[in-house]
Amino acid sequence: MNQETTSPAGNPATLLFVDDEANILSALKRLFRPLGYNILTAGSGAEALALLEKENVDLMICDMRMPGLSGAEVLEQARAKWPDVVRILLTGYSDLDSTVAAINRGEIYRYISKPWDDNEIALTVRDALERKYLLDEKQRLEALTRRQNEELVALNASLEDKVRQRTGELHVALDSLKRAHEHLQKDYFATIEVFANLMELRKGTMAGHSRRVAQLSRDIAQRMHLPETDTKNIETAALLHKIGKIGLPDRLLEKPYMELSYAERAEFDKHPLRAAAALMALDPLLDVAELIRHHREHYNGVGNASGLSGENLPLGARILLVASDYDAMQQGRIGPEKLSPEQALDMIVGGRDTRYDPTVVDVFRELVSHAASYAPVVSEFLVTSAQLHEGMLLTHDVLTRDGMLLLLKDTTLNAERIREIRDFERTAGEQLHIYTHSI
Repeated sequence: MNQETTSPAGNPATLLFVDDEANILSALKRLFRPLGYNILTAGSGAEALALLEKENVDLMICDMRMPGLSGAEVLEQARAKWPDVVRILLTGYSDLDSTVAAINRGEIYRYISKPWDDNEIALTVRDALERKYLLDEKQRLEALTRRQNEELVALNASLEDKVRQRTGELHVALDSLKRAHEHLQKDYFATIEVFANLMELRKGTMAGHSRRVAQLSRDIAQRMHLPETDTKNIETAALLHKIGKIGLPDRLLEKPYMELSYAERAEFDKHPLRAAAALMALDPLLDVAELIRHHREHYNGVGNASGLSGENLPLGARILLVASDYDAMQQGRIGPEKLSPEQALDMIVGGRDTRYDPTVVDVFRELVSHAASYAPVVSEFLVTSAQLHEGMLLTHDVLTRDGMLLLLKDTTLNAERIREIRDFERTAGEQLHIYTHSI
C-alpha cells in the first residue's frame, strides 16, 4: 500500500471523512489510518462544516446522499469558505444529475463510486494531495514573484544612481536564474533518461533500445517539421515507453513477442497502459503518457482497445511505433531471428497502411536510406579510457558488465563524457569496452 503524502512542512496530511453510515466511516478509517494520515470523521454535513471551522483539513471525502445537508451542498459550502481543501465526492447510487450538480457547485477534484477499490481510492487521495501541495507551492512562488516585482517598481522610482546600481545587480540575478533554469532542464531530461535505464537494469539484452528509439523518433519528427515541443514530447515518450515492463514477469521478457502464447501476449500488451498510468500523475508528462498509451496500436485500428485508428491516433504514437519496431526487430524482440537493418526496413514497409501510418513509413524510409547515422561503420577500434580524446565517435553502446547503458552508439565524446567514463571505471573497479572510429 502506498505511504501517506505529507505537507511541504513534513506534517502528515489531515483527512476528513463525511458519511451518515458509521460502517462506511469505519472502513475508511481502517484503510487510511495505517498510512499515517491524521483522520477526522463527521456523521453529517453540519458536523463536517463545524470541524472545518476549527481544524486544518487538507482533503475531505463526502458522501452524496445524507440527511440534512447533501454531499453537494456540503462541498459547495466548503469550496466557498475553504477553497484550499481538496474535495472528493463519494456516491453509492447512479444519480447523474446530482453528481453533475456536485461537480459544478462544489468544484470537486473527483468522484468515487461505492463500493470502492481500496488501492484506487488510496492512490486517488495520494495524487490529490500531491497536486494540492504543488499548487500551494506554485501560489507561494507567484506571491514571491509579485513581491519582487513590487520591489522593482519601488526601485525604478528611486534615484537614478540607485537604479544604475540595482540594474547591475539584476543582471547578475538574471544570469543566475538563466543558469538555474538551464540546469533544471538538464536535470529534468537526465531524470527521464534514468527512468529509461530502469528496464535495462532488468534485461541487458535491451540495453540502449529506448535511447536508440528516442533518437530515431526525434529524427523522424524533425524530418516531418513538427514543432520542437511536439518533437521533445515524442523523444521523451520514446525514452519512457518501456517502463511499463518493469512490472512484468521475466518469462514475458525473455521470449520474442511472436513466441508468446495468446494469454502471455494479452498480459504483455498491457505495459503501455501501465506506463501511461504511472506518468499521468505528473502534469508535465500528460502528453507523453498519451503517446505511450497508444504507441502499440495499429494504424488500421484492428485490435485497438481504444477504438482509434488512422489520423485519430496521436501522430507521436504512430512515429514511436515505427521507430520502436524497427529497433526491436534487429534485437530479436519481435520474431525468433534478429533482422538486419535492411530486413527490418522491409518489414516496416510491408506493414504500411495496416500496422503503420503510410506517411510516417515514407518519411522513415527516406531517413534510413539517406541518414549516415544508420549506415554501417567501416572500421572501428577497441580502446581504453586512457586513449580517449575529444571528438571521438562511439561505434558501439558503452555498457557495464551488468548490461546498464552508459553512453549510446554514435555519441561524440567531449571532455565531460570522457571524465564520466574514467570516474565510473575508477569507482566501479571495472574496465569498460569502448569502440570508436579511430585511435
